[in-house]
Amino acid sequence: MEFTLEIKRNSLSNWHGKFVIGLTGNIATGKSVVRRMLEHLGAYSVDADALSHRAYAKGAPGYQPVIDKFGKWLLSRDGEIDRSKLGNLVFHDREAMIQLEGIVHPLVRQATELLINRANQPVVVIEAIKLLESDLRKVCDSIWVTNAPEEVQVERLMRKRGLSSEKALERIRMQSPQGNKVNLANIVLTNTGSYDNLWKQVSAAWKEVVPAEKAAETEAPAQPAPVIPRGDLAVERGRPKHSSQIAEFITRMSGGSRKMTSDDVMAEFGDKAYMLLQSNGKLAGIAGWQVENLVTRTTDIYLESQLDQQKALEKLIQEVERASSDLLSEASLIFPAKELAAQDAMWKKLGYERKTPHTLGVQAWQDAAIEIMPAGEALFFKQLRTERILRPI
Repeated sequence: MEFTLEIKRNSLSNWHGKFVIGLTGNIATGKSVVRRMLEHLGAYSVDADALSHRAYAKGAPGYQPVIDKFGKWLLSRDGEIDRSKLGNLVFHDREAMIQLEGIVHPLVRQATELLINRANQPVVVIEAIKLLESDLRKVCDSIWVTNAPEEVQVERLMRKRGLSSEKALERIRMQSPQGNKVNLANIVLTNTGSYDNLWKQVSAAWKEVVPAEKAAETEAPAQPAPVIPRGDLAVERGRPKHSSQIAEFITRMSGGSRKMTSDDVMAEFGDKAYMLLQSNGKLAGIAGWQVENLVTRTTDIYLESQLDQQKALEKLIQEVERASSDLLSEASLIFPAKELAAQDAMWKKLGYERKTPHTLGVQAWQDAAIEIMPAGEALFFKQLRTERILRPI
């Protein structure tokens, strides 16, 4: 299939030692999918829209200014600002939106700069729907815009958010024209729904734009993967090239309750990453995980029964934690299947304790658990860093 990638120009570096990609686009054009793809390619990502929610969480510096500006009627029973009430207000009152952005945007800019400074990766991607309208634009070396036909946006909003076609169109047309963003872009990614097509565009843009990738093209070919000694376990990060292998393994290990194809796995790469456990050169375990809003969530863990379960689980989870640390994650939430969930002693040895979402303490951690936790499933929690990254936003 042919794919459309438009590269207009390169901008000058604004951040010493780092190349910063600003990623934007209107609702339901695939920004978050592209951000995840860039993570797979080695970038550190910042979801500025998620940071904006944390900026006015209880205890954060935007909390009291928002209440002072709009009133205590926004508060829920637990004292948090009700995002749905606030959203209904600002989406129907342009002046209120401007006032809210005046409070939140400077805090998000400060938090983003803090995260960029702490990131070890040389490439950083900032996803923000209002990127071009805020000061975040000034820290970006290259502006990438996702674009999609309006009918595709409507279909996605109806399917993923349960909106009527009328409500979906209302949401889309409340935003600034997509063409305005496209005109200001260095890279335009056309997302019509095919993950494979979008992946090719993102990979091509990455090689074209990221300085280190250009230099790598002239280097010697990569060395073959090391041979794993018999009986040893090794973990590698899953890539799109592993999609068929991952699909077959999950289908088999789930007893067919999750019948997956290569295309299914490719689609999931837009939402999560996979760690692959190898034993004697063969795939023997999988962990599907993601870091969103500085919280790690691991939802798919499958291990071959003949493995030493404690040793195999430790190997997988430690690698997820290491990768999460690279993404500055604050906490790890794991939702294991019933067989693994019953092994409390095993989880305790790994530093995890059984929790419920409402006992996690931090609102962002609670939200992450509630959003993804299946009914009746277990939750195991571990704090990955004692210093909260965003407390001093």
